[in-house]
This record gives sequence, C-alpha cells and structure tokens, in this order.
Amino acid sequence: MAKDVTSRAENYSQWYNDLVVKADLAEQSSVRGCMVIKPYGYAIWEKMQSQLDAMFKKTGVQNAYFPLFIPKSFFSREAEHVAGFAKECAVVTHHRLMNDPDGKGVVVDPDAKLEEELIVRPTSETIIWSTYKNWITSWRDLPILCNQWCNVVRWEMRTRLFLRTAEFLWQEGHTAHETAEEAQAKAEEMVHVYADFARNYMALPVIVGHKSPNERFAGALDTLTIEAMMQDGKALQAGTSHFLGQNFAKSFDVRFTDKQGQQQFVWATSWGVSTRLMGALIMAHGDDNGLVLPPALAPIQVVMVPIFKTDEERDAVVEKMKEVKAALEALGHSVKIDERDTLRPGFKFAEWELKGVPVRIAMGPRDLQNGTAEVHRRDTLEKMSVSVEGIDRYVHDLLDSIQKGIYEKAANYRDANIRKCDDWEEFKTEIQRGGFLLCHWDGTPETEQKIKDETKATIRCIPVDTIESDGPGKCIYSGKPSGGRVVFAISY
Repeated sequence: MAKDVTSRAENYSQWYNDLVVKADLAEQSSVRGCMVIKPYGYAIWEKMQSQLDAMFKKTGVQNAYFPLFIPKSFFSREAEHVAGFAKECAVVTHHRLMNDPDGKGVVVDPDAKLEEELIVRPTSETIIWSTYKNWITSWRDLPILCNQWCNVVRWEMRTRLFLRTAEFLWQEGHTAHETAEEAQAKAEEMVHVYADFARNYMALPVIVGHKSPNERFAGALDTLTIEAMMQDGKALQAGTSHFLGQNFAKSFDVRFTDKQGQQQFVWATSWGVSTRLMGALIMAHGDDNGLVLPPALAPIQVVMVPIFKTDEERDAVVEKMKEVKAALEALGHSVKIDERDTLRPGFKFAEWELKGVPVRIAMGPRDLQNGTAEVHRRDTLEKMSVSVEGIDRYVHDLLDSIQKGIYEKAANYRDANIRKCDDWEEFKTEIQRGGFLLCHWDGTPETEQKIKDETKATIRCIPVDTIESDGPGKCIYSGKPSGGRVVFAISY
C-alpha cells in the first residue's frame, strides 16, 4: 500500500480523498467549497477534453462561449427549470466595493446595487436560448449545434473534490432543431458519444438508459444517462443528455418559419459531462497503491527510471533511455525519463505507482550490458525482463493490453454486482450491500419517492442497452404491474 494512503477496505471515502491529494490531482482552495486542480490532475482533464471535443465535432457540433452571468428574470421564464436550481444559485447584487468608513477594510458600496440581479451560471439554457432567438428566423437557420467548455457554480453545502464542488468545469452542448424527432435523435446520439468515450477511453463500463421522471433534468421531457458502478458498489452518474422539447423555445419565444411558411417553436437538447469524470476515473480503477490510469488518458504513459551509482553509469543508462523514449514517442506515446538524482529508485517507483502511470521501465548498468530492461505494468503490478531491442513495439502492445485489462476488470466487478431482486424485504437488505439491483417498478413517481425515502436508493436508469429486461412483472414495492426492470442503486 502506498505510504499514507488509507486502504479501500479500511475507509473507502478516506482512500478516495487521500488519492486526490497525494497523487497531486487537486486540493481544497481558500474559497469554501471550491478546489484547485493541480497540473497533473488538469493534464488528465485536458486529455478528456481533447478527446471529447474531437468526438463532438465529428457529429457537426461547434464550440462557442456564452456569458457567465445570467439576468435573474431569465430564470423566472421556465418555472420547472428555476425550481431545480433555485437552492444552488449564487447571486450578484452589487458591482463595487468601497473603503469601510470605520477603517475595517472594504465593504459593498450600497450605491452600487445592480438594477437587476445576476445569477452566476449554474447551467446555460436560459442565456443561450435568449441568444438563439436572435439567430433563428427560418428553417434554413436550423439546426444549431453549439457546445461550450466553461465553469459553472452550484452552491453545494457538502462538497467533495471532483465529485461535488461549488464551482466545477464542464462542457454543455445546446442544440436547436426543426422537429421533435431530430432533437430526440440528437439527444440519443450524444449520450452514446459519452458511452463510447467512457468505455473506450476511461475504460469505464457504463449502462445507457432513460432517467425516471423524478430524476430528470429540470425542464427536460426526457433525460438519457450513462451510469457507472464504483468499487464501493455505489452508482455514479457520469454524463447526461436531455431532450428539452419546446419548453425553452416557448419561454424565450424562439420561433422559425417552416417550409410551409408557418411559424413554429424550435425543439431543443442539452447535454454535458464535468470534472466529475475525474472522480469516476479514480474510484473505478484505483487500488491501495494509488491511481490506476487507463493509457488513453494518462498524461505520462511510460516513465523511465535510471538506476546508477556513478555519473558514468548514469550517462550511459540515460543515453540508452533517450533512444527508447524517441522510439516510443514516434509511436505516439508520452514518455518521461525521471533523472532526479536526489531520490532513490524505490521512492520514484512508489511515486509513479501512486500517480498511476501505466508502464514503468527501469534500467541499470547490468541491464545495459545484457541488452534488457525491467518493465512494470501498473494495473497488475507485474514485472517482466524485456529485450531493449524492439522494446518500443513491446510497450506499445502492452499499453493496448493494459487499456483492455482495466476495462475488463471493471466490467467483471460490475457484472458480479448486478442482481435481480423481486422481494421488498430482500431489497431493503440487498441495497445496503451495494451494487445495482434490477427490479420491477410500477412507473409512478410516488412509488419511486417512497423507495428513496425508505432506503436512499434511486432509479439510476431505465436501461436501453447492456442489460436485458425479462419483460413484464410486479413492482417490488407496490405489487402493481410493471413493464420491465429498472436499475436501482445508492449513488454519489
């Protein structure tokens, strides 16, 4: 176990907090509820951002930027939307400070009160739809496919690094369409982009499904989600895509002239993922030695540690490592040679294990003489002696194997912790064990709320892939008819 890192078995929550801080991902800031994302953590987020951005653009989406501040009156136009965010809004009321007359620093200037208070962006539907009104007059102006990378503020009372902070980074896509069918298709397309990214880059097995009415985004007619299972058996909502119908178009009077010359309201979607994905990456794959990063998202995919006693040995080993580094970089991999001469190799090994670097290569004078190197894979902690001749291709293939192995391990854990349940008394016991319970539900918000009140479990999704439904049955709580099973879990 890495030094000073609590084991998962001892305290999973503390283990997570330890990894975030000790692996140099993030730390608490001097502003309550906000975090500082450190360079190593931000490098992972940049890789996520870069890959997702490319995937969005393949679907025709373009990036734009909209204001951080939203007039308070905009929120009043969509009642359900404002109700969903009212308790989390930060409000700007004044625009100037002044020296305190009593000499105690600065105070808000009472004469600088804003004519209209501004909400610090918790999400951007309202400001974007007020803008789209200026962009759309005819069917020829549609569709509009915009995304923005930005920060948002939701004033959380209980915060946790990456998972729930008052300010966080995310992307939010907002699209406008001519028909309901086009908008629904876009919402479905984007949730599958998220699923593809989660599975193939994060090595995270996810279930795609619809949210129940109680769990939908405020103001949406339909919310699609990707749900992942963490190593403690809890669910994490990793991304959502919403079909918003015409609610925002009607609130902001966004109309277009259709091909028949008739005035119609526009149809909308929105979709987003956030730095919460960083939390998912840590909790899904990490172990008691630290992070386990999928190669596809690791800022450093290969770290090389020279072992030497004299300057001559050091120079000879590093020279050979530079050759290997160049060969690996030519294959598209990020490589670092750890040349720090004030630290022992064992300390470096532990540090890079803690940071989750997928492959470590160690080489000393004897290895140089024998034409070999020691290769260590982070996911299984296996060590292999490998010929330096052709080591670049060996490591290239090994990184592919690690990416697949991390996914398979997470998928096996998830599948082993998905259980069907048909008895209410059994449900109350089983849900406390963690994992996903597949149960029948009668489709009513009342039943869903009662289950949540009694067990803290929520419907994570009504699955559309991965999980087979066995057809109609009886609701686990009410005994009323059910069309199929849904996924229940306790979530983050």
